[in-house]
Amino acid sequence: MTYYYVKSLHIIFVVTWFAGLFYIVRLFIYFTEAAEKSEPDKSILQNQLQLMEKRLWYGITWPSAILTLIFGTWMAYLYGSLPGWLLIKLGFVFGLFLYHLSCHRIFKQHARGQVKQSPTQLRIWNEVATLFLVSIVFLVVLKNSVDFLWGLVGLILFAVILMLAIRIYKKIRMR
Repeated sequence: MTYYYVKSLHIIFVVTWFAGLFYIVRLFIYFTEAAEKSEPDKSILQNQLQLMEKRLWYGITWPSAILTLIFGTWMAYLYGSLPGWLLIKLGFVFGLFLYHLSCHRIFKQHARGQVKQSPTQLRIWNEVATLFLVSIVFLVVLKNSVDFLWGLVGLILFAVILMLAIRIYKKIRMR
């Protein structure tokens, strides 16, 4: 019974971690767009967005990431073994944590008032979390290497569609 409680808490914190990752990059985009405005709008917007970023990052995203890793490790211990699909999933989770750390780097840049990425770069960056989410969920549900290969093909197609959608959205916004 403990396994199911731990699994439930793991899923809850995965959801809140992804919510934080998705929203923080949206805030990065707004911060970057605010840098293009004239004063006093620029300062007002960026100060508010920095506050929102800080509250989200330290109040939700980091705690959720840590609790996801704690409950995930506990769940793996209770599971008793590490089958192949789980090892692949852990590889994606490692990649997701690297993504999280790169978002932390951008967060720190914004805290210093620096803007180093364009809104388009950040929109593309926002979709990386989507690719991790899709990969991890399919691995957990399918638990099969053959299905994973088909899922990988689907993931690549999904990534191509996301990139095309971003380009189309950019063209629409420019009109």
